[in-house]
Amino acid sequence: MTRVELTETPSMRALFARAAVTARGRGGDLPDTRLTRTGVPVDPAQLAAYDRVCSFPLADTLPPTYPHVLAFPLQLALMSDRSFPLALPGLVHVRNRVDVLRAVRADEALDLEVWAERFARHPRGATVDLCASVSAGGAEVWRSRSTYLARGATAPEGAPGSDLSVSVGELARPVATWRVPDDAGRRYARVSGDVNPIHLSGLTAKAFGFKRAIAHGMWVKARALAALTGRLPDAMVVDVVFRKPLFLPSTVTLSTAPADGGWDLAVRNATTGADHLLGTVRPL
Repeated sequence: MTRVELTETPSMRALFARAAVTARGRGGDLPDTRLTRTGVPVDPAQLAAYDRVCSFPLADTLPPTYPHVLAFPLQLALMSDRSFPLALPGLVHVRNRVDVLRAVRADEALDLEVWAERFARHPRGATVDLCASVSAGGAEVWRSRSTYLARGATAPEGAPGSDLSVSVGELARPVATWRVPDDAGRRYARVSGDVNPIHLSGLTAKAFGFKRAIAHGMWVKARALAALTGRLPDAMVVDVVFRKPLFLPSTVTLSTAPADGGWDLAVRNATTGADHLLGTVRPL
């Protein structure tokens, strides 16, 4: 294993551009590399902007999904490197699990580490997991696992099958309806730095096989958790799968139900009932 420490946050626009230029001819195994940063502060202005876009209240602790914003540039640096076997353009986020080991204060300096693992088969291609660990004061406080699908790709011989199953109970009654505007992808991109073209406009999304721009999965997850503010445990596991793409603009519903000390939840298309997100929140 090779551990590489970065001294600053990489430019995600530059990384997306590099990934597009080097997309062809990739292959092989996952790199045995971990990227790290130490002593990373939380920018209060960025945090406040994130809270507004995702509908979290302003607070002195981080939303459960916010550390993903800090770790994602390192994950992008890993995926955009020529040694990564899958082309970044067109990768689709299909599952995300976040473990919040304790509430993380906004004034804590954080140490970040990211790596890739579990190259797996999928009926439509191959998946890979991008993992992240966040520590404060020498102890892990947050970790995540993001599963990405590369349509048409081939996993190595003998690779396991993808695990994209999350079991939720009966969620028949919506508790909220949201109108998701056409610019939701651009607004989230400004606060998260995730400028993947599939989220920004219909024109750029069509270049990667989507009929319109689609909402970021992590925005959908954050927006659902924001609706449960004040009813979430300090330490928890939030595991969701992203089903049908949430095309922009759209009207969706949120359904929730108490389960095992936490919650089951679903975000669905208000017209067709198609699942966009299914997930569980469980106390640790």
